[in-house]
Parts: sequence; C-alpha cells; structure tokens
Amino acid sequence: MGFAEQRFNVNLSILFTELPLLERPAAAAAAGFTAVELWWPWVDSPTPEQSELDALKKAIEDASVQLTGLNFYAGQLPGPDRGALSVPGAESEKFRANIDVAAEFARSLGCKALNALYGNRVEGVDPAEQDALALENLVLAARAADRIGAILLVETLNQPESPDYPLVSAPAGIGVVDKVNEATGLGNAKFLMDLYHLSMNGEDLSQVIAEYTGRTGHVQIADNPGRGAPGTGTLPLEDLLDQLRKAGYEGWVGLEYKPGDRPSAEAFEWLPAQDRAAR
Repeated sequence: MGFAEQRFNVNLSILFTELPLLERPAAAAAAGFTAVELWWPWVDSPTPEQSELDALKKAIEDASVQLTGLNFYAGQLPGPDRGALSVPGAESEKFRANIDVAAEFARSLGCKALNALYGNRVEGVDPAEQDALALENLVLAARAADRIGAILLVETLNQPESPDYPLVSAPAGIGVVDKVNEATGLGNAKFLMDLYHLSMNGEDLSQVIAEYTGRTGHVQIADNPGRGAPGTGTLPLEDLLDQLRKAGYEGWVGLEYKPGDRPSAEAFEWLPAQDRAAR
C-alpha cells in the first residue's frame, strides 16, 4: 500500500509557521494538500473576537481545504504548557470558556475531530484532584463534540519532551478514553495515536497498532529522531501506516512534523504531489 493509500492532512501549527496564520491554508493548498488541522491558534485567548474567528474561517474556505482537526484551548502551545483542562483555577476556566467556541468554529467548517490536551501536573496539587477535574472537563468537551457530530480526541505525549504530562503511554491515553466514554455513555471519545510521541516513549508501535487501532480516532506522524519529515529519521513510517490500514484504520493521518532548516513547502518531497490531495 504505502504512503499513496493514506489520507494526509497538514498541521498548520507546526508546518508553514514561517507564514502568518491566515496565509497558511492557501500555502498548504499550493503544496497540493486538501485537508489541514490546527492547534488552538490563539494561545492567549480561549475566546477570541468573532472577527478573528471569521477571518480564519474565510482563509480556510478561500483555500478550498477541509479543516479535519482542531485542538481546544491548551495554553501556551508551543511553549511550556501541554493543555489546560486538568489545571485547577484560571486555566481550567479558560478551557471551559473555550469549549463551545471551539466546537462552534469546528461545526462551521465541517470539522469532525476536537483534540483535548490533558495538561501538566501542577506542583503541590494532588494528582487525583487534577484527574477528577480532567474527567469533568473532558465530559463537557465530549458532549459539546457530540452536539456537532464530532469525536473527542485524547492524546498521549512523550516523557522526554513533556516530563510533567501524565499521559505518556498508549495505555494511559486509552484509560482516559474509556473513563470519558463510561461517564458520558456517548462513545465518542477516541485515542489520538501519535507515532512520534509513542516512539519517543519506547513503545512497541506494532503492538500499539494491533491493540488500539479500533479505538483510535486520529493518527499523527513525524520521524524520530528529530521530529522531522518521513525519511529524516529511522521510523518505518510507511510500514507502520500500512499496518494501521490493515488493522482497519481509514481515518486521517496528520503531518505534524518540523520542516527543518528550509521553507515548509520544501518539506514534502517524500510524498509525490499526486498523492497529497485527500481521497
């Protein structure tokens, strides 16, 4: 099968970041892609002005690309934060304020996947308290996603780069997915399988694929080491994506890698131009 059989989208929060936000959808389209995803673009505001939301919506529509994934507010990302929903106080309140804003923006563009980053452990706060708060907020997010016909994604990161993030294994992420689905009864919480993060954690990627593909709602890739484009590291990404397809995964594969010391438009030579448009 290989790369040609996949449905790729471009993460505009890590690729094309040399351009202003509103120019990135058109740049992805010019590179041959028809689908994009985003972290929450307004890191300082969970509730930006409607004019800002409208401008981004127009840029995506004008580029004729599909928004296939969007993060809820996650604090300073990139930066020191790894989400807000388990952080007591102001950050949790910002996450809650963002839920309906993000869901409505996703609905307006036909986006069917919303990613909720868990958040770092906070010194001096009982982890059980954070986990209880996280479940409350994830339930609210899952219900909001369900109202627009979307899924809620729970993502694991990697311990070397995110030492204070508690979800650093596939089983940990799946465990949260199961708790959310049990609490809501909706079944729309899914695992975000990021092969780069899982590889950084030293997990057996073939085993993860075999065990968890059926509960996976989205896949992201980058090579390792370096978090660069496929072929810049040692991960057998083509083989791993083949394994996912054979295991029944037919969803999107997000390109969430760093372009390196070059313009983002030059970071796709591994994928022939005719294979970039989503099928």
